[in-house]
Amino acid sequence: MLVTALNRIHRTPGLLTSALLLSFALVAAPLYAQTQTTAAAPAATAPSASEPPAATSDTQAPPTTTQTTSQPQSTTQPQSTEEPITTIKVQVNEVNLIFTVTDKKGRFITGLKRENFGLLDDQRPPEAVLNFTQQTNLPLRVGIMLDTSSSIRQRFQFEQDSAIEFLLQVLHLNDKAFVEGFDISTDVAQGFTNNVDLLNQGIRKLRPGGGTALYDALYKTCRDQMLNLPDPGSVRRALILVSDGDDNYSRAQESDAIKMCQRANTIVYTISTNISPSRDKGDDVLKAISEATGGRAFYPTRIEDVALGFRSIEQELRSQYSLVYRPADFKQDGSFRTIYLQALDPRYHVRAQKGYFAPKPPQ
Repeated sequence: MLVTALNRIHRTPGLLTSALLLSFALVAAPLYAQTQTTAAAPAATAPSASEPPAATSDTQAPPTTTQTTSQPQSTTQPQSTEEPITTIKVQVNEVNLIFTVTDKKGRFITGLKRENFGLLDDQRPPEAVLNFTQQTNLPLRVGIMLDTSSSIRQRFQFEQDSAIEFLLQVLHLNDKAFVEGFDISTDVAQGFTNNVDLLNQGIRKLRPGGGTALYDALYKTCRDQMLNLPDPGSVRRALILVSDGDDNYSRAQESDAIKMCQRANTIVYTISTNISPSRDKGDDVLKAISEATGGRAFYPTRIEDVALGFRSIEQELRSQYSLVYRPADFKQDGSFRTIYLQALDPRYHVRAQKGYFAPKPPQ
């Protein structure tokens, strides 16, 4: 009945917010009522990955907004008023959902409690809430992807300088990052490390030139760098893609790249290097990738403002919540499971990934 109602409401956008609130009131009890302590489940078997496939259709949940009831703390106003982001780690029957809350002015909100939220996983309340952290310090695994194609040659130094400054600010003791350039192929100039000097050297080694295989690069990076990390359940994964969004060389389709990012539970932030007065097709591509993976797209009005996009991302990464729960009626069938996370007070908005892929059965 809930599914039918949501489908009907989805065709009537003006009723979506009120209907979601009613659905949460009737179905998703506050999370404190579902909390219990259990042992952690064993790690999931990673989904298999192959070379970029032909174009396929993706199953994705609609975006969600949220609200809350306690008196939280507000941090510094970010550069953009768009809502922040989410990343998801999945074990056999356990989900670690990372999300961010903002007020109507885009300021990050911390200090909320689990009972301030309602949650539906695959249209059902969770079986149990295992852990809730108000301001997570889970280690970061961050990748910087810099477009090194010919089209951004005049803007490349600003990309390099901004990426280096970001890494200096964001990397803490247990965090790691890698840097990569891409044109028709990918060039991992420096693999995962906590050493900012090595990352700096890697960024400075990159040189622009050639065509652009954006979708291939994103697909390959999520598959090779993010999908099989040795600590899949205890880190946050994010990619920062700096590009004009144009692709003229890929075998993979946009949907293939997005699906691989979702399988790798990786959020993608995009920063456009197109500084023309109007957005073009490439900007639409960057927006589609970031929204589908739970990230944000930034559109600097001057190339010098690329640094502001990096700064806003750094603020978000340090203002996130962590919610660990066991989904109801969970099956290891490789299916895409939708997530609706909503606060119970309309003053606040939650940014969370639209869903995740359940692990496939062990072979």
